[in-house]
Amino acid sequence: MRKDKPNITFDELREKLLTYITDEKELDLIRSAYMFAFEKHFGVKRLTGEDYIIHPLNVAYILTEIKADAPSICAALMHDVIEDCDVTKEEIAEKFSSEIALLVDGVTKINRLNFSGDNEAMIANHRKILVGLSEDVRVIIIKLADRLHNMRTLWVLPEKKQKLKAKETLEILTPIAHRLGIGGIKSELEDLSLRYYKPDIYFEIVEKLNQSKAERESLVSSMMSAVSETLNEHGIVHEIKGRAKSIYSIYKKLDKGKKFNEIYDLLAMRVFVNTENECYQALGIIHSKYKPIPRRFKDYIAMPKTNMYQSLHTTVFGEGGQLYEIQIRTYEMDQVAELGIASHWSYKEKGSNVKANMQNAMEQKLQFFRNIMDLKAEETNDEDFVNAAVEEVLNENIYVFTPKGDVIELPDGSTPIDFAYRVHSGVGDKMVGAIVNNNIVPLDYKLQNNDIVKINTNKNSAGPSREWINMAFTSSAKNKIRGFFNKIDKEDYQKKGEEKLKEELRKKKIPFDEFLSSNNLDNILKEFKLASIEEFYISIGNGKYTPGAIINFINGDNESKADLILKKATNSSVSSVQSKNDIIVEGIDKIKVNIASCCKPVKGDRIVGYITKGNGITVHRMVCPNISDLDERLVEVKWNESLNKKYPTSILVRSEDNKNVLLDIISKTANTDITVQSINSLNSKGDFLFEITILVDSKEKLVKFMNDLHMIPSVIEVERFIK
Repeated sequence: MRKDKPNITFDELREKLLTYITDEKELDLIRSAYMFAFEKHFGVKRLTGEDYIIHPLNVAYILTEIKADAPSICAALMHDVIEDCDVTKEEIAEKFSSEIALLVDGVTKINRLNFSGDNEAMIANHRKILVGLSEDVRVIIIKLADRLHNMRTLWVLPEKKQKLKAKETLEILTPIAHRLGIGGIKSELEDLSLRYYKPDIYFEIVEKLNQSKAERESLVSSMMSAVSETLNEHGIVHEIKGRAKSIYSIYKKLDKGKKFNEIYDLLAMRVFVNTENECYQALGIIHSKYKPIPRRFKDYIAMPKTNMYQSLHTTVFGEGGQLYEIQIRTYEMDQVAELGIASHWSYKEKGSNVKANMQNAMEQKLQFFRNIMDLKAEETNDEDFVNAAVEEVLNENIYVFTPKGDVIELPDGSTPIDFAYRVHSGVGDKMVGAIVNNNIVPLDYKLQNNDIVKINTNKNSAGPSREWINMAFTSSAKNKIRGFFNKIDKEDYQKKGEEKLKEELRKKKIPFDEFLSSNNLDNILKEFKLASIEEFYISIGNGKYTPGAIINFINGDNESKADLILKKATNSSVSSVQSKNDIIVEGIDKIKVNIASCCKPVKGDRIVGYITKGNGITVHRMVCPNISDLDERLVEVKWNESLNKKYPTSILVRSEDNKNVLLDIISKTANTDITVQSINSLNSKGDFLFEITILVDSKEKLVKFMNDLHMIPSVIEVERFIK
């Protein structure tokens, strides 16, 4: 990846573009985008002191190194004009194209977000980023280039902001760059982030590398000559390059407990050949001369990574008795490794014949984004969406096989249920058992790398069990199971609702057809904000409305108090009232409201109200299992933001020992307004478990406190406690 050159000119950018863009119309369009951005940013300076236009020029130049298409280059040049120059998306669409306007607008939306922080806002920001990804891959690629140039000039910011920006880059952007397979950008982002986030460690590694640089270069050069001579003897046309080890990758290995002299790939090289067959031939030739280390060989050609990275990796005892890591790949594989998903942009040129295998490769590379789009279509809430997206993007993954040898990627921790639903919803719904490596396993079995998984199905199966929701690991599988039961429940509620209404009408001796005349039905749907007669029956079947309330409405009679509460609480047209209560029930002021003692919600938790018999409304967290199977008598409630009050809530802390741990826990409340109300020791096998009740005024502070407890060395786990 090219290092920063502040005085880059448009002519330099155009010269680089000419290496892969030859269409004069596209080049003219890029020049127009540059002139537009130059005019809009004219007179504005960056904190570094140079003209602002230098930044978009550098972002565009970074994109030329991954051979970005013309619309992406145009969007890179103009990516700040909406945010900084009062330009509208419509204006860009009119002057250039709707495609370019969409890209600029997408980057603008991401740039307006504040990624930093370990609180609830992070969830919303993750969600928006990932939704942006699924709109157009190029938006996030432009954002990555934008961030890379900003990281190259991060020295201009105060130290505190440097660390925040570096932390944000490591936690959010570099994992996505990895998933996209853009190795060049990912590696430089990681090194720059470490440079500012943990400068002491960064420069310590740099110093150690410099101390051994001459010796390493001499050893690698000697080994390269020897390997090249051996391959030439066997007629393998090739090229060999030394490979610089990224500082961040060294840091990660040191962080896992390795010593500096135990990092094998400090002495590393790459062998390039023309064909896949020659990769394996070269590997065999090298292994015949140099003894390989067991378990250090990886075949990413036969089994590519999900970002389509392909290469053979081996570590051998080489010249001077040293260990050398050797990667063997074709030139095309190297292009994919460096450019990632962008490596296929060039195949979209007009008049080019896109081969079926290239289309298939692109489809596989875009599978991640299709999964994210599927999540959006499943009507998941924000938190579920983000949890699922984070599983897809940021977590460690495992690779398992179907009996036919197809590779299925899943997050580490997945079960056969997750596997079945990843293959197809129909397979999951009809599953009756699982066989892993020819052995029958329970459905909560944790799958391992390289497992061969066979799902037994029965077309006459009644469907999944509700217990599977707790056995599944991925949010996507959980949501598909919930969707199955939601559909069944709706059908049952619809039938039940129609029967209840008919029964009530018979009691009152009202003809069914007369009551549900076209005019009456329209009035009911409008009054109760229902979309269809099916939804009308469902709302009666699940207890949201009673048949009596519906009949009273048509007849103009008074409603019961409970029906009135339910109606008002679910009628979104009723405006909020000023309330002195902790919890506001829409449209209702004088009603007793209690905080549930089982899940103990605090301000910031997603909550729902349950109308009790004779004791007002009890407020639960949305995730409380005590209301998970209830649909009747639930009402919408919200926190009263005008009140600032502490709420009791409970957390479980699991520790390896109990020596001083309670003192450590109490000390974490210092300089906070969190109060420890009680600590109870619970029975636990092998470790120590404490139930801690605290007083806290917001979920944000609660999450921070729990994160602080995680930092105590002896603490294994911290979680919210629901009785």
